[in-house]
Amino acid sequence: MGIEFLITSLVVVASPGTGVLYTLVTGLTHGARASIVAAFGCTIGILPHMAAAIFGLAAMLHTSALAFEIFKYAGVAYLLYMAWNALREKGSLNVEERSEPRSMMRLTVTAILINILNPKLSIFFLAFLPQFVSLSDPHPIETMLLLSGVFMAMTFVVFVGYGLFAASVRDKVISRPQVMAWMRRSFAAGFVLLGARLALADR
Repeated sequence: MGIEFLITSLVVVASPGTGVLYTLVTGLTHGARASIVAAFGCTIGILPHMAAAIFGLAAMLHTSALAFEIFKYAGVAYLLYMAWNALREKGSLNVEERSEPRSMMRLTVTAILINILNPKLSIFFLAFLPQFVSLSDPHPIETMLLLSGVFMAMTFVVFVGYGLFAASVRDKVISRPQVMAWMRRSFAAGFVLLGARLALADR
Protein backbone atom coordinates (compact mmCIF):
# COMPACT_ATOMS: atom_id res chain seq x y z
CA MET A 1 0.00 0.00 0.00
CA GLY A 2 1.63 3.24 -1.12
CA ILE A 3 1.36 6.82 -0.05
CA GLU A 4 -0.20 7.56 -3.45
CA PHE A 5 -3.18 5.37 -2.58
CA LEU A 6 -3.66 7.06 0.80
CA ILE A 7 -3.43 10.58 -0.61
CA THR A 8 -5.76 9.82 -3.52
CA SER A 9 -8.25 8.14 -1.20
CA LEU A 10 -8.21 11.08 1.21
CA VAL A 11 -8.88 13.55 -1.61
CA VAL A 12 -11.77 11.43 -2.90
CA VAL A 13 -13.27 10.84 0.55
CA ALA A 14 -13.00 14.47 1.71
CA SER A 15 -14.42 15.91 -1.51
CA PRO A 16 -18.01 17.19 -1.15
CA GLY A 17 -20.55 14.62 -2.24
CA THR A 18 -23.85 13.09 -1.21
CA GLY A 19 -22.38 11.21 1.76
CA VAL A 20 -20.57 14.27 3.08
CA LEU A 21 -23.66 16.43 2.69
CA TYR A 22 -25.93 13.91 4.42
CA THR A 23 -23.50 13.51 7.33
CA LEU A 24 -23.31 17.29 7.76
CA VAL A 25 -27.10 17.56 7.63
CA THR A 26 -27.49 14.83 10.22
CA GLY A 27 -24.93 16.40 12.54
CA LEU A 28 -26.74 19.73 12.38
CA THR A 29 -30.23 18.32 12.72
CA HIS A 30 -29.79 15.49 15.22
CA GLY A 31 -26.45 15.90 16.93
CA ALA A 32 -23.15 14.07 17.31
CA ARG A 33 -24.41 10.52 17.92
CA ALA A 34 -26.69 10.61 14.89
CA SER A 35 -23.90 11.98 12.71
CA ILE A 36 -21.70 9.03 13.63
CA VAL A 37 -24.54 6.68 12.71
CA ALA A 38 -24.91 8.49 9.37
CA ALA A 39 -21.16 8.21 8.74
CA PHE A 40 -21.37 4.49 9.49
CA GLY A 41 -24.30 4.06 7.10
CA CYS A 42 -22.51 5.93 4.31
CA THR A 43 -19.48 3.71 4.85
CA ILE A 44 -21.58 0.53 4.72
CA GLY A 45 -23.14 1.84 1.50
CA ILE A 46 -19.72 1.51 -0.13
CA LEU A 47 -19.70 -2.28 0.33
CA PRO A 48 -21.92 -3.21 -2.65
CA HIS A 49 -19.85 -1.00 -4.97
CA MET A 50 -16.64 -2.44 -3.63
CA ALA A 51 -17.88 -6.00 -4.10
CA ALA A 52 -19.19 -5.19 -7.58
CA ALA A 53 -15.85 -3.79 -8.65
CA ILE A 54 -13.75 -6.57 -7.13
CA PHE A 55 -15.84 -9.36 -8.58
CA GLY A 56 -16.38 -7.70 -11.94
CA LEU A 57 -20.05 -6.82 -11.66
CA ALA A 58 -19.34 -3.12 -12.10
CA ALA A 59 -18.29 -3.89 -15.67
CA MET A 60 -21.97 -4.43 -16.45
CA LEU A 61 -22.74 -0.83 -15.49
CA HIS A 62 -19.83 0.33 -17.60
CA THR A 63 -20.88 -1.63 -20.70
CA SER A 64 -24.68 -1.68 -20.38
CA ALA A 65 -26.24 1.71 -21.10
CA LEU A 66 -29.67 0.58 -19.87
CA ALA A 67 -28.40 -0.78 -16.54
CA PHE A 68 -26.37 2.35 -15.91
CA GLU A 69 -29.25 4.68 -16.77
CA ILE A 70 -31.73 2.81 -14.54
CA PHE A 71 -29.32 2.86 -11.61
CA LYS A 72 -28.38 6.47 -12.24
CA TYR A 73 -31.91 7.85 -12.36
CA ALA A 74 -32.91 5.89 -9.26
CA GLY A 75 -30.11 7.77 -7.51
CA VAL A 76 -31.24 11.09 -8.99
CA ALA A 77 -34.80 10.49 -7.80
CA TYR A 78 -33.60 9.72 -4.28
CA LEU A 79 -31.47 12.88 -4.15
CA LEU A 80 -34.46 14.97 -5.26
CA TYR A 81 -36.52 13.28 -2.54
CA MET A 82 -33.88 14.31 0.01
CA ALA A 83 -34.02 17.89 -1.33
CA TRP A 84 -37.81 17.93 -0.96
CA ASN A 85 -37.52 16.67 2.61
CA ALA A 86 -35.05 19.45 3.39
CA LEU A 87 -37.45 22.11 2.14
CA ARG A 88 -40.41 20.59 3.99
CA GLU A 89 -38.44 20.41 7.26
CA LYS A 90 -39.52 16.79 7.70
CA GLY A 91 -37.96 13.39 7.89
CA SER A 92 -34.26 13.06 8.65
CA LEU A 93 -33.64 16.68 7.64
CA ASN A 94 -35.94 18.33 10.16
CA VAL A 95 -34.08 21.06 12.06
CA GLU A 96 -35.83 21.87 15.30
CA GLU A 97 -34.56 22.57 18.79
CA ARG A 98 -36.84 19.89 20.22
CA SER A 99 -37.23 17.58 17.27
CA GLU A 100 -38.19 14.00 18.05
CA PRO A 101 -35.28 11.56 18.17
CA ARG A 102 -34.94 9.75 14.87
CA SER A 103 -34.53 6.02 14.67
CA MET A 104 -30.86 5.12 14.36
CA MET A 105 -31.89 2.38 11.94
CA ARG A 106 -33.74 4.90 9.79
CA LEU A 107 -30.72 7.19 9.66
CA THR A 108 -28.49 4.24 8.78
CA VAL A 109 -30.76 2.97 6.00
CA THR A 110 -31.04 6.45 4.50
CA ALA A 111 -27.26 6.83 4.52
CA ILE A 112 -26.75 3.38 2.97
CA LEU A 113 -29.26 4.11 0.20
CA ILE A 114 -27.57 7.42 -0.59
CA ASN A 115 -24.33 5.64 -1.43
CA ILE A 116 -25.84 2.49 -2.93
CA LEU A 117 -27.84 4.54 -5.46
CA ASN A 118 -24.72 6.13 -6.90
CA PRO A 119 -23.43 4.10 -9.88
CA LYS A 120 -20.38 6.32 -10.16
CA LEU A 121 -19.02 4.65 -7.03
CA SER A 122 -18.94 1.28 -8.79
CA ILE A 123 -17.22 2.79 -11.80
CA PHE A 124 -14.81 4.60 -9.49
CA PHE A 125 -13.81 1.40 -7.73
CA LEU A 126 -13.50 -0.43 -11.03
CA ALA A 127 -11.09 2.20 -12.34
CA PHE A 128 -9.42 3.12 -9.04
CA LEU A 129 -8.49 -0.10 -7.25
CA PRO A 130 -6.69 -1.93 -10.11
CA GLN A 131 -4.22 0.94 -10.42
CA PHE A 132 -2.77 0.03 -7.04
CA VAL A 133 -2.56 -3.73 -7.59
CA SER A 134 0.60 -5.03 -9.21
CA LEU A 135 0.23 -7.37 -12.17
CA SER A 136 2.66 -9.68 -10.41
CA ASP A 137 0.62 -9.76 -7.21
CA PRO A 138 -0.10 -13.43 -6.44
CA HIS A 139 -3.25 -12.53 -4.46
CA PRO A 140 -4.92 -9.59 -6.25
CA ILE A 141 -8.37 -10.16 -4.70
CA GLU A 142 -6.95 -10.08 -1.18
CA THR A 143 -4.98 -6.93 -1.99
CA MET A 144 -8.07 -5.20 -3.39
CA LEU A 145 -10.05 -6.19 -0.31
CA LEU A 146 -7.34 -4.71 1.91
CA LEU A 147 -7.24 -1.47 -0.07
CA SER A 148 -11.03 -1.26 -0.02
CA GLY A 149 -11.02 -1.79 3.75
CA VAL A 150 -8.57 1.08 4.18
CA PHE A 151 -10.71 3.28 1.91
CA MET A 152 -13.81 2.49 3.96
CA ALA A 153 -12.03 3.15 7.26
CA MET A 154 -10.81 6.48 5.92
CA THR A 155 -14.34 7.30 4.76
CA PHE A 156 -15.75 6.61 8.22
CA VAL A 157 -13.11 8.70 10.03
CA VAL A 158 -13.43 11.67 7.68
CA PHE A 159 -17.23 11.58 7.69
CA VAL A 160 -17.31 11.38 11.48
CA GLY A 161 -15.10 14.47 11.53
CA TYR A 162 -17.55 16.31 9.28
CA GLY A 163 -20.50 15.19 11.36
CA LEU A 164 -18.98 16.10 14.73
CA PHE A 165 -18.03 19.53 13.42
CA ALA A 166 -21.61 20.09 12.26
CA ALA A 167 -22.94 18.86 15.61
CA SER A 168 -20.61 21.24 17.48
CA VAL A 169 -22.26 24.28 15.87
CA ARG A 170 -25.78 22.85 16.08
CA ASP A 171 -26.89 24.98 19.03
CA LYS A 172 -25.81 28.15 17.26
CA VAL A 173 -27.81 27.15 14.19
CA ILE A 174 -31.09 26.02 15.75
CA SER A 175 -31.32 29.16 17.90
CA ARG A 176 -31.41 31.38 14.79
CA PRO A 177 -34.49 30.90 12.57
CA GLN A 178 -32.99 32.84 9.67
CA VAL A 179 -29.86 30.70 9.73
CA MET A 180 -32.03 27.56 9.89
CA ALA A 181 -34.03 28.65 6.84
CA TRP A 182 -30.84 29.46 4.92
CA MET A 183 -29.35 26.08 5.87
CA ARG A 184 -32.45 24.18 4.75
CA ARG A 185 -32.44 25.91 1.38
CA SER A 186 -28.70 25.31 1.05
CA PHE A 187 -29.07 21.60 1.82
CA ALA A 188 -31.93 21.29 -0.65
CA ALA A 189 -29.92 23.10 -3.33
CA GLY A 190 -26.94 20.89 -2.59
CA PHE A 191 -28.94 17.69 -3.10
CA VAL A 192 -30.47 19.10 -6.30
CA LEU A 193 -27.03 20.03 -7.67
CA LEU A 194 -25.64 16.61 -6.83
CA GLY A 195 -28.67 15.01 -8.48
CA ALA A 196 -28.16 17.14 -11.59
CA ARG A 197 -24.47 16.22 -11.71
CA LEU A 198 -25.38 12.54 -11.46
CA ALA A 199 -28.10 12.90 -14.13
CA LEU A 200 -25.58 14.43 -16.54
CA ALA A 201 -22.89 11.86 -15.78
CA ASP A 202 -21.70 9.57 -18.53
CA ARG A 203 -20.42 6.09 -18.12
